Amino acid sequence: MYGDEKRSYQVSLTAAFVALIAVGGWVSLPIPPIPVTLQTFFVLLAAVVMGRYALLPVGVYLLLGILNMPVFHNGLAGIGVLMGPTGGYLIGFIPAVLVAGLAYEQENRIIRAGGIAAATLIIYLFGITWMSYSTGMALAQAVLLGVVPFVAGDVLKGIAAFIIGERI
Repeated sequence: MYGDEKRSYQVSLTAAFVALIAVGGWVSLPIPPIPVTLQTFFVLLAAVVMGRYALLPVGVYLLLGILNMPVFHNGLAGIGVLMGPTGGYLIGFIPAVLVAGLAYEQENRIIRAGGIAAATLIIYLFGITWMSYSTGMALAQAVLLGVVPFVAGDVLKGIAAFIIGERI
């Protein structure tokens, strides 16, 4: 007797990517107000591997963090993290992983690369919007603090996710 192999595979990938996203939060360079982490890389990689089903590990990851499991950057936890300046980036993982995952269900490499780029822009959009609102800083200042220092690293993360996706 066999169970549902596809479901078992999805559950295994979900557990693995929840763990990877959480560990990616511990790999951190503390640049105030937003630390540089590997979380975005693992979110993009989940989309590359799981397609639209990458919503599952991202959703579980955020739920664990809200339920006070120390999975957010540097072991932080709780709803307060989502209310702080980094909360928009974390919430942005949800639409970003959906966009990248749907793009990766297409065969066209340009659509796939565009999905990764769009996902990164979505994370930035949610992040700077919330950072500007929650801290009271001007939107231009939020862009200078919350996007500009991270562009080069995020481009590298996107390229790495794309290359890995080509190999899988």
